[in-house]
Amino acid sequence: MNIHTLDTGLFKLDGGAMFGVVPKSMWQKLNPPDANNMCTWAMRCLLIEDGNRLLLIDNGIGEKQDEKFRGHFYLHGDDTLEKSLRKLGYTSTDITDVFLTHLHFDHCGGSVQRRPDGALQLAFPNATHWSNEAHWNWAVTPNPREKASFLKENILPIQESGHLKFVDLQGGVPHTLPQFREIIMADGHTEKMMVPVMEYKGRTLAFMADLLPSAGHVPLPYVMSYDVRPLITMTEKEAVLRRAAEENWVLLLEHDPTHEACTVQLTEKGLRLGDTLRLADL
Repeated sequence: MNIHTLDTGLFKLDGGAMFGVVPKSMWQKLNPPDANNMCTWAMRCLLIEDGNRLLLIDNGIGEKQDEKFRGHFYLHGDDTLEKSLRKLGYTSTDITDVFLTHLHFDHCGGSVQRRPDGALQLAFPNATHWSNEAHWNWAVTPNPREKASFLKENILPIQESGHLKFVDLQGGVPHTLPQFREIIMADGHTEKMMVPVMEYKGRTLAFMADLLPSAGHVPLPYVMSYDVRPLITMTEKEAVLRRAAEENWVLLLEHDPTHEACTVQLTEKGLRLGDTLRLADL
């Protein structure tokens, strides 16, 4: 099995929203904002090569949104998912599985593309798309707080295509996804977000999604204002990071603009950042 990180481009989000109750005087040292208080973030995905399976974890914002939408989030950078796949010798038609940690637009928007005639179609037409039933139902009937993050054009075409399958949350990791050792469920950021854990080159990897957006979010109080249940996020994050510190996990970071991955350590001051590294260096 081989695993690669894929860059799909950069976007900007409000720094205060990304760091919650942490004062700007502290978080601006981690990710300096522009004049509008916006910070740059990555949309980094994962590609797993395993025999005849090519599994993509998340897929960024995509390219179908209009200029008004793109202007809100300052999409920039030269990387796209298609370019990153081509560097590895693949195209979107080669993907056999798309695993979506959750259905916020910056994680699943690349699942669907717009044809020249305006119609929507799957960007990965040969892939099974994996979510879970509880999160899917949460996303298609969104609460007012998250409604702007759950865009129907990103979600409903997956189901309408017949390519949607649900992970069985009661039965552990399904035999249809043997690449994962386990899937950690998290309810703080949104209902039933999935954090896949896998073994690779003698190390345990966890793709942290929005449970740990960046290396700067390791301290427990550093929780996004986007989270629907921030106190639960803190509890969930602490549990996972303690396991990661004790077992020397490599944590893959979806939104960190600089660091692909990190380790964590337990210190006298609590959980703190360990090393930062690139997946290719393992």
